[in-house]
Amino acid sequence: MAVQWYPGHMKKASDEIRSALKKVDVVIEIIDARIPVSSSNPMLKELRGSKPCVKVLNKKDLADPTVTARWIQTMEKEANTRAVAIEALKKKEVDKVKGLAASLAPPDMKRGVRALVVGIPNVGKSTFINTLAGRKVAKTGDEPAVTRHQQHVRIDGGRDGFDIADTPGVLWPNLADHRGGIRLGATGAVRDTALDYLEVAPQAVVDLLTHYRELLVGRYKLKTVPEEGLELLAEIGKKRGCLRKGGVVDLHKAAEIVCKEIKAGDLGRISLDWPEDYQNEENEDDE
Repeated sequence: MAVQWYPGHMKKASDEIRSALKKVDVVIEIIDARIPVSSSNPMLKELRGSKPCVKVLNKKDLADPTVTARWIQTMEKEANTRAVAIEALKKKEVDKVKGLAASLAPPDMKRGVRALVVGIPNVGKSTFINTLAGRKVAKTGDEPAVTRHQQHVRIDGGRDGFDIADTPGVLWPNLADHRGGIRLGATGAVRDTALDYLEVAPQAVVDLLTHYRELLVGRYKLKTVPEEGLELLAEIGKKRGCLRKGGVVDLHKAAEIVCKEIKAGDLGRISLDWPEDYQNEENEDDE
């Protein structure tokens, strides 16, 4: 899926991130625990270079906990990197991130820690900041790209101070990774108006069939379970009453239902990025 959702303000955001990185000690990257690779902007890794980073796998309540634990182990093998899974509305869990960031940052007895919070749209970045601050300082919303301008927030003062710079969610100019684009679309990182449900849903249901067959069959009460994406989507459409005149399945309507239910977590705790998928790719690249 060649998603190209890159409003003009996002080019500006990339420039702002590059500038802000010069003034901070550590980067806090918020990613979606269900798709930790697909929701990690490769531009951000390039921009931050060797700057210490805390990878925050948000929405852990929607993700498969076993897969999330494996991702944390994988991510912490990277130098100057810590990883933790959280729910952004839970203060105790958010405070863990603050502690990890402080442990990575070089000590400064006068000003405390300066952190840059980054992440693609709709991963819960603004909710995380509001919970950390204990007050509403960042605008939140269910649609991507709510944050439009960089802002600075002082959490604590003095030697134990914690300053954060919030940035607009940055989705990269061209999602060349077809699979990553599908998973971003299915989990809500792309605006509905820019999303082709019928392109996203067939591959998404095949992914679910591979790893979560029982959840998929149970959710849609399927008796016939085709292996091909469009055929499987048609069966789901029949079960959900997505029928046009003459009993023809409305595939677009079925696709929209599937995408919205994945986004909402209605199928249960699922992960669409799996460590072994990416490890296999790395091994192939080495050959």
